[in-house]
Amino acid sequence: MSSLIRIEHFAELDSTNEEARRRVMAGERGPLWLRADVQTAGRGRRGRAWVSQSGNLFATGLFVLNAAPREAAQLSFATALSAAAVADAAIDPTRVKLKWPNDVLADGRKLAGLLLESGDAPGGGLWLAVGVGINLAHHPEESERPTTDLTALGGEVTPERAVSILADAFEHWRARWSREGFAPIREAWLARAHGLGERCEVRLQDETLSGVFADLGPDGALRLDLPGGDRRFISAGDVFFPSAP
Repeated sequence: MSSLIRIEHFAELDSTNEEARRRVMAGERGPLWLRADVQTAGRGRRGRAWVSQSGNLFATGLFVLNAAPREAAQLSFATALSAAAVADAAIDPTRVKLKWPNDVLADGRKLAGLLLESGDAPGGGLWLAVGVGINLAHHPEESERPTTDLTALGGEVTPERAVSILADAFEHWRARWSREGFAPIREAWLARAHGLGERCEVRLQDETLSGVFADLGPDGALRLDLPGGDRRFISAGDVFFPSAP
């Protein structure tokens, strides 16, 4: 791991994302990764609770960027690629896929989730909290979608090694994004996309759409080809594939 990457470890936090928010408001500008053994108030997208059992990875990277929030959101795909790199270290990478917008799957089951948050940083720029939860040793038995963990899949990665792999991989993709824009991240993400070319259902806040997941737009929006020949670009929503276990 690069000596320039800082990682701080805590036995317990309410939420690594919340700690990142507190740090940036106190003047921290990163890059900094925060890891906790246990979270007492972990959360996922749309305020959903994230079960935080000891032995799994709960980490957040904190960065201050000279970018608009819409541009920084592209780094969610870089985060997914970085979380997949952790799984790749333990199991056959062909078993690991990325599901739009921010899930990592192994054998079709949810292995990891991501939560990116941002805001105006004191002193200028945009602060970005890159939250990552990976099921290394445990997974919830009761959830909306089937889940798994690396131990159940026959792999093993400690939280210490996992955060090191994650931080290194994210730094690689963040540097490429700074130099080359979103295109290389989009290409790498599509190469591992779950359900590309398959029929799916997309649940939006006020409607549900059915169609084919055809592509990613140049900004990362999901391109949904509708039955009548029209297409929609979806920036936020929940996607369900009939083929999922």
